[in-house]
Amino acid sequence: MQHGQSSTRSTISNNSCNTIFENSLKKEKEPDTDQLPLIDISSLTGVGSSTFLEKQKCKRQIIEASKQWGFFQVVNHGISNELLKKMNDEQMKLFGQPYDEKSNKKVSLSNSFLSNAYRSGTPTPTNQFSWFEAFHIPLSDIRSGNPQNPNNNTLRTTIEKFTTTLSELALKIAEVLAENVGCDAKGLAGYFAENCSEKTCYLRLNRYPPCPISSDQVVGLMPHTDSDFLTILYQDQVGGLQLVKDNKWVTVKPNPQYLIINIGDLFQAWSNDLYKSVEHRVMTNNKFERFSAAYLLCPSHDTVIQSKGGPPLYKKFSFGEFREQVQEDVRKLGRKVGLPRFRL
Repeated sequence: MQHGQSSTRSTISNNSCNTIFENSLKKEKEPDTDQLPLIDISSLTGVGSSTFLEKQKCKRQIIEASKQWGFFQVVNHGISNELLKKMNDEQMKLFGQPYDEKSNKKVSLSNSFLSNAYRSGTPTPTNQFSWFEAFHIPLSDIRSGNPQNPNNNTLRTTIEKFTTTLSELALKIAEVLAENVGCDAKGLAGYFAENCSEKTCYLRLNRYPPCPISSDQVVGLMPHTDSDFLTILYQDQVGGLQLVKDNKWVTVKPNPQYLIINIGDLFQAWSNDLYKSVEHRVMTNNKFERFSAAYLLCPSHDTVIQSKGGPPLYKKFSFGEFREQVQEDVRKLGRKVGLPRFRL
């Protein structure tokens, strides 16, 4: 996920909120639309009863979607519709605050888990501008936030419930994918739990305001791949997410009851290109604001990523080295290069 601050962020205004659960939203015309694989993961999450065969079928669907698409949707994920709506309501209130408050320029958010978390716009010169604002929050900051601050206590409690379930789900999905690569199943839980802790994982809260500018140079979020093992996304019903499939951009049909999971760069390298970290972007909407929340399963900076399952396609690297290379490329080129830098 891209993030950074920009001097142009003042152009992102707080328009009146359009609730994502409003049934009267009109869909924009979409050039290419396809439905992502939809997987019932109740056998993994324990929602209802399931058999061994159903669990194996679920695992196969996850693996195939990760190989063919790099993206998939899940139902019976363990997060209630009530919590998802509460999460959205709290996001709307958070982003509805005056700029000086949400960007932490006033002391009202001082010493809270939102300190220094605000991002907006495009951080470096590029041929496209990203029309968004976001909060990029380490999970450890959420746990250690100031519970006495009345401005963010409800938000903090809601996020804690939300991320607790997402953390468990992310580990389960990661273990399914890693086991298929040939890793020892007994050691997988310990590997991800140890290296991908609340100190290294993030929650990103996104708002894409209505954009009055119609131009190929303005998008909600520029095309990119994710620099993590995997990402779990909750999005509203406004739409705008697109991904590359068969060398063309495909629009994802939004459903606020689903979660979307996509493979990150680290899993592509770790699986020796078995799983695909797919380029994706967010398009602007000239009428409605869009909200989403993304959970990023990231390891510690000293975690080593080594290709498995055959002759390695990538040289061995640490997550810290990968992040430093990405940041250097963004500074110098205005864009992320990513995995090609580490290909043998």
